[in-house]
Formats: sequence, structure tokens, C-alpha cells
Amino acid sequence: GILSIAIACQQLGHQLILPEQNAEQASQLPNFEVFAAKHLKDVCDHLSHQQPIQQYQASHSAAPDQYKFDLADVKGQLRPRRALEIAAAGGHSLLFKGPPGTGKTLLASRLASILPPLDAQENLQVASIYSVSNTSHPFGQRPFRAPHHTASAVALVGGGSHPKPGEITLAHLGVLFLDELPEFDRKVLEVLRQPLESKEIVISRASRQITFPANFQLIAAMNPCPCGYAFNQDIRCQCSADAIKRYQNRISGPLLDRIDLHLDVPPLQVHELQDTTPVENSQTVRERVIQAYNFQIHRQQCLNHALSPKQLEQFAPLDLQAQKIMEMAQQRLNLSARAYHRVLRVARSIADLSQHSEIQSQHLTEALSYRAQQG
Repeated sequence: GILSIAIACQQLGHQLILPEQNAEQASQLPNFEVFAAKHLKDVCDHLSHQQPIQQYQASHSAAPDQYKFDLADVKGQLRPRRALEIAAAGGHSLLFKGPPGTGKTLLASRLASILPPLDAQENLQVASIYSVSNTSHPFGQRPFRAPHHTASAVALVGGGSHPKPGEITLAHLGVLFLDELPEFDRKVLEVLRQPLESKEIVISRASRQITFPANFQLIAAMNPCPCGYAFNQDIRCQCSADAIKRYQNRISGPLLDRIDLHLDVPPLQVHELQDTTPVENSQTVRERVIQAYNFQIHRQQCLNHALSPKQLEQFAPLDLQAQKIMEMAQQRLNLSARAYHRVLRVARSIADLSQHSEIQSQHLTEALSYRAQQG
């Protein structure tokens, strides 16, 4: 909690003397004086004006922006790459479904690398959370958390006798990746529904309530069945129809309905694996994402995933052809009100990536394709 202490001192107009090993963390706070002491005697000499301690000079760069994984590592999979870009542009949740070995985890692990950089205030929020949790995290990078499917509800959302942040808070302003989604306990997954909407989690104890931030971007991956090869043309599925249904029913409809983009990830063909043509790297994609992000903030002061139904009427206008397509889609797909609004939010992000002020038919058609594959 060193950084949280430093923030409180700054708000009170105080300076801070710390043990030398803690000074680097506190020095992340801009416009704040930190003094590093080796011994308690140094503190006494400093306070009695006998031997002043020199102000600590931070050694870290302002915002290291190099991510471990890059989209350039991903061969083929143009449609999943496109879905990843749309999700990044509008802050949308995303579900990849496909057999083992198709690159679902590979793709998901690249999402953080194409998100816009954190601003100074967001950097401090993330650093404060990790400071309180006594967990290391590279300063300046968006978090990427991938809890195992055996994680408990407390591990995921936080809690304990002395409540600590869980994975969804450690993923605040970053990415929460849930691999093998149906393998998670259904009760554990259900606790995600509230923070997905409110962007915070309230932990109740007998004597008090604690609210942790949880503005994470959810990306999940799953096989279509227990063996992983349902609907696969090359490898025969070993599962019965009932087993496939039970497996997919482990995830509740209300939770699936809260995921914006659903996409099948097919196996790569041999020619795709052998192709040596260079593909776009994360930095190239990120530049488009940042441009779309800036459009949204300038237009509506929030990302598209956060638009209310009322705001959608104002900021997500459909052209005439798109209106006709949406009417047909509502009849054929039987979209719920929530699904209807999610389609519009995704279409708005696609239009922003294309630098169009109005949602056109091609934007809406693509957005609908990510809903139609659900189930």
C-alpha cells in the first residue's frame, strides 16, 4: 500500500520519508517529493536538520509501453484479429469459441497490446491497486489477468476476513481473460454479471461494505464441447448431443447475453501456417484503435460499450439501409432489448474504425454477424 500512502500524503500537502526499498514505488507519483532513508538515524538527522536526506530520483521511465506479446506473432485468423480490434476500439467484451490449437489464447493475450495507453491518472489507479495487493505489475502497462478455471469466487472478485482485491480488480483498466470458460464453476461466473454492468464490485461483511473498482474488459475462450471437436470437419467429435448441450449450458444465458462479440475461431489450414507474408503488428492496429477511441471521447465522453439506450439514439444513427437491416434482424434473430443495444454499440465501434459518423449497412451487418453466432 505504499503508493496509496503517498497519494494520501500528496493530498494533505506532506512530503514522505520511506525505507530505501520502498522509495521507487512512491516516486511513481508525479509532482511529489520522496526521501529514501537507509537507517532510522538518517530520519532523525533529517528531521533535526543535522543531515538532510537527498530527494529520491526515480529511475523508472514515465510509461514503459512494450508488451510481451504482439499481434505480428499471429498467423492467419483475419476475422478473429478483426474482432479483437473492434473489441479494443469500443471496450467490448469478446468470446472466442473453437477447437483446441486454433489460437484462441494466442489472440486473447494480444488484446492489451492494442489498447490505448493509460493516462497519468489511470496509471496511478492501476499502480495503487497493485500496491495494496502487494503484487508486482509493470508501471505504465494495462493489466492482463488470466485466472485458472479452478479459481474461487473470492479469488475472482475479492474478499476474505480482511478484504483484498480479486482478479477483476487487478484487471481494472485492463483485460480479464477467462480461458476454458465452461470449466469455471457456474456460481463463480455468475458473480461477474454485476461488475460487468456497474464496473465495480461491492463486498459485504458483517460490519461494513467495501467497494473495489472493476472496470475490466472481459475476453473469454471456450471449446464447443468437452472433447473440443464438435462441428469440426477434420476430426470426429466424441461427444453425444446431450453432452454438448450440458457443456454449453454451464454458462448462463444472462452472462452470455452480456458478451458483445461472439466468434468461432476455425483451425488454421496448412497454407496459412506456411505463409511467411508479414502481418500487421500491434502498434499498427493500436494506431487505428486510438483514433477510434479519440472519436468516441470527443463525441460522447465515454467508450461505445458504455453508451446508454438514450445515448445510442443520439450517437448511433443508422442510415436508411441499415434501419431496414435492423428491422429484419430483430424479427429473424429475436433479439432481446439488451442484445439490440449491444449490436448498436458494436456497429458504432465498427463505424468509428471506418471514420464514419453514421452507421451504414456494412457496419451493422458485420456487428450482427458477431451476435448471430451465439449459441
